[in-house]
Amino acid sequence: MSHKNIKTISNPKLKLEILTQEEVRKIHDATLHIIEKVGVRFPSKRALEIWAANGADVDYEKRIVRVKPQVIEEALKKCPPKYTLAARDPQQDLPLDGNHVCLGTDGCGVEVIDIETREKRTSCLQDVRDIARVADATEEVAFHWVPVSAQDTPAETRGLHELRAVWENSTKHVQTESIYSVHEANAAMEMAIILAGGKEELRKRPILSLMQCTAPPLGHDGGSLDAALIAAEHGIPTGFMTMASCLTTGPATMAGTLAVGNAEVIAATALLQLAKPGAPVFYAAAQTASDPRTGAYTGGGPEDFLFGAATNVLSDFYNIPLSMGSFATGAKEPNWQAGLEGALSTFMASVVMSDMLLGVGFLHGSRIWSYAEMMMDCEIFSIIHKMMQGIVVDEETLALDAITAVGPGGHFLAQKHTRNHMRDLFLPQFLDRRPYTEWEAKKDDARDWALNKARKILKEHQPDPLDEKISKEFERIIKSVER
Repeated sequence: MSHKNIKTISNPKLKLEILTQEEVRKIHDATLHIIEKVGVRFPSKRALEIWAANGADVDYEKRIVRVKPQVIEEALKKCPPKYTLAARDPQQDLPLDGNHVCLGTDGCGVEVIDIETREKRTSCLQDVRDIARVADATEEVAFHWVPVSAQDTPAETRGLHELRAVWENSTKHVQTESIYSVHEANAAMEMAIILAGGKEELRKRPILSLMQCTAPPLGHDGGSLDAALIAAEHGIPTGFMTMASCLTTGPATMAGTLAVGNAEVIAATALLQLAKPGAPVFYAAAQTASDPRTGAYTGGGPEDFLFGAATNVLSDFYNIPLSMGSFATGAKEPNWQAGLEGALSTFMASVVMSDMLLGVGFLHGSRIWSYAEMMMDCEIFSIIHKMMQGIVVDEETLALDAITAVGPGGHFLAQKHTRNHMRDLFLPQFLDRRPYTEWEAKKDDARDWALNKARKILKEHQPDPLDEKISKEFERIIKSVER
């Protein structure tokens, strides 16, 4: 049976102000200037036609669109501010209402550290199945981002094979970044309609959401745009993720990179609202900085942490949910760097209440999947979950009766108050609190324990099965696309 518990952050007591309202307004105004004067590239015939029908200046040869500020602002007003990401199991539905932080796996990596051999290899469809099963049993993971690429399946239907694999191995919500063509989008919608029980049921309970990456600076992918427009027609929540990077695909300054990424995201978001007013959308971002020594993508560092917090302020300004690339790390293995970058990026994104956090399980700039890293990332989220609850101060927690009973020089272990509240304290799975002599004798560590936990889940956990008739329908749809 599926693990029904899901751990999300809600009703936080901690707060952070990363940008003032004046600074947000300056970024917004700069964004509108970019869209109107510089333009954004939309290499999709359908997208260009929609823009032209709404009064935009369309350069069909270069496929660049320039849009008046009022058109963008009016379109954005039609975005629904909150909605629910539905799951195959309704008990695991996720409210995107600005008051919950939901954690997801990362995606869509191309390599895996094998759970048994610990050797790095190319990812395959079985990895998608196995990771989905482990995530299904892990309470910190609230939804799936398709984690790795099923590279042993045909490229034209790979995203569909991945969706089927996750739905067959988990009852949680699925979000994919691997549907970026018309034929895959239409097939994915057909699969979702079958699973939801009809077109209208899918609109009421979207069990699928789509992520589309932009093509920075100031560009989009044509197939992704067409897929997003199809998703919007079916009421499938869709977001555009900017990965603009300081120095290379964005200016060297963080404010400039925020403006470039913001222009990419809100221009595409406005397009969906012009095509289908009221379509559920979300803001998505994973900005970073390039390393000044090499120009390489860093996938971690103070810029990432600040971007994570600042982007949530922008999404709040537009009153739409946010999906934030968190747990970003450039580390090559689960180590000090991975823990540092994962913890700081996730804390910053959580304290500003980003709706969706992506990233557990990945190393080396979202290229390599690690089961040990996944488990330890979830522990980091559990620590942050506890921190976000703050300190409750009331008659019960002040514990004056217990303090009076113990008095000077005593201890609290035998007190009823202690028994009532001892489980309120955080109890780690992977932080090493053993005596030094025990550690010295064994020399094992969190990576070993985390990997063993993932192995145990994979061996013992059986998700709620998907109806066999639905699985066969999925197979029929996928084969029809391949033919």
